[in-house]
Amino acid sequence: MRINAELILRMRKEKSWSQDELAIASGLNLRTIQRIESEATASLQSKKALASAFELDVRDLDYEEQPKMKKYEYKTVELPFKFGFFKQGTPDIEEVLNAEGAEGWRLNQMVLPASSNMGQSEKMIAILERELID
Repeated sequence: MRINAELILRMRKEKSWSQDELAIASGLNLRTIQRIESEATASLQSKKALASAFELDVRDLDYEEQPKMKKYEYKTVELPFKFGFFKQGTPDIEEVLNAEGAEGWRLNQMVLPASSNMGQSEKMIAILERELID
């Protein structure tokens, strides 16, 4: 089972114990201590022995996976259109978004910026995002 090896290592160092001294205090084999600290896995019996040696509750040694923060990159795509006598209408938004989606981008937000053209905007801006993979 997974175990909080960082806590074990920190507790051992706080007590200024070597791995060998922890093995003696817990009644475990030196090789078992080395494996636990390097692989972060231990049997329930080893976990109980370590908890006893450190005077902790067994649950304190449970491994808790930290959620990884997701990172994103963003880009904008301008979609021009015109209103009025020579109205061209709106662009094919579906086509643009599908093309961007094929490259891993997804729509985050659509924006109609203010315009000096009697309050009517001449473009829409699509804000796209995609997750950065480490």
